[in-house]
Amino acid sequence: MRYIITRPCLQEGSLRLLKYLQHTFADNGPAQFVDDRGTEHTVQVDRAQGRVWGLGRLYHDLNLGVNDVLTLTPLAPGRYQVEATVKPHAAPPPPARTAPKAPEPRRVVVSATPHVREVRLEQPRPGAREATPAEPGVTVRPTSGPGAENTAPGVTAQAPLVPVQPAAPVQPLPEGPAQAMSTPRPRTGQRPEVNLSRPAPASVEGQLAELARLTGYRLDFPAPALARLRADLGSHGYTVHVALSEAATRSPAWGQGADHAALVTGEDERPQGLPRLTREALGALIEHARLAPLSPIDLRGYWKAGNLDLETAASVSELVGAHLAQRGAFSFVLLTLASHPAHSVVSSARLAEKLGSGVNTAELSSILDTLTRAPFLALTPLPGGEFLLRADVRDLLAELAEYAEGVRRRVRTPNAAPQTVRGGEPLAVTA
Repeated sequence: MRYIITRPCLQEGSLRLLKYLQHTFADNGPAQFVDDRGTEHTVQVDRAQGRVWGLGRLYHDLNLGVNDVLTLTPLAPGRYQVEATVKPHAAPPPPARTAPKAPEPRRVVVSATPHVREVRLEQPRPGAREATPAEPGVTVRPTSGPGAENTAPGVTAQAPLVPVQPAAPVQPLPEGPAQAMSTPRPRTGQRPEVNLSRPAPASVEGQLAELARLTGYRLDFPAPALARLRADLGSHGYTVHVALSEAATRSPAWGQGADHAALVTGEDERPQGLPRLTREALGALIEHARLAPLSPIDLRGYWKAGNLDLETAASVSELVGAHLAQRGAFSFVLLTLASHPAHSVVSSARLAEKLGSGVNTAELSSILDTLTRAPFLALTPLPGGEFLLRADVRDLLAELAEYAEGVRRRVRTPNAAPQTVRGGEPLAVTA
């Protein structure tokens, strides 16, 4: 099993017993961790607190940090092989180029009479000769509308000619598009930390609809400000009531026919006697579900605990990280096999040497066994832990892509009822 190290793990010298690890550490008490250098580390399994303590020396000796991976393999009761995978650091980004600042618009006298001067706002062009500035004391007064509202935003065309009284007192230019043109815009090459590939829903209802779509719940609203998430999974199914306001918890429908319930709150709010789902955790769950498949089966234990907050979402993040790590291990093996020509014999022992600590022996055996079966059929097992590579890996992946596309074209979308309804009508969610 793979475990992604978090900052609290390093600070406490511990390992959190997530749900997918609980069967691996079934008994309380001391245990032995044997690292890839052969050093033994005595640890303490505490199922009551959901932790394995005593890993500080192991983390220090292996120079591990946040997001590095531990691979745990049971050797015997109370004894585990531990392999560490250090994630490579991303290359530093190239130095950002400072965007040239747009020149300030200037007031230019167009013509003057003994009683009236005409001026305009002119946007200087790079390399162009500077225009003669207007005389001090000139005040721009638009002929209609406040400020420069009649000018289209972002347009650098000249403003309309306006009459100006020469004796008017000095006043600042009105706030408008002409001034906005001089404000530098954000660089389009910068990427924020939040994934913006899909716009975030603006409301809690929209977020719940997105979570239902990604994870397989059916969402409806049996009462005002009360959402119902149903996992229609036969004997494994369950229902969650989510109150969008505290008043909904006093509704007769609250808790009726629900296996679990939660009140939507902020991260700092802790209602007495009520299970909660924080808005921040809901947003994090949606992001996790976009990265790796999550199902109602994966989330039921968190609903049952009654406190879905950011700390809980971090636990889901580790589960998602484990899924992604397994996918990464499969890709690692495929890329290593790609260095061998078609119709050549590959030794699992030599593969293990090339893979190093990135993939442990149990994982390698499972991946190689998968590659011997349909639809891959990439390997033919031979005696002595050897395999025949039946085709070039690039050709294999191309054939798999064609196969997947052919199956996708034959798949028909089932005529399912809308997942999100209110009062018998589909709920329109604006993302």
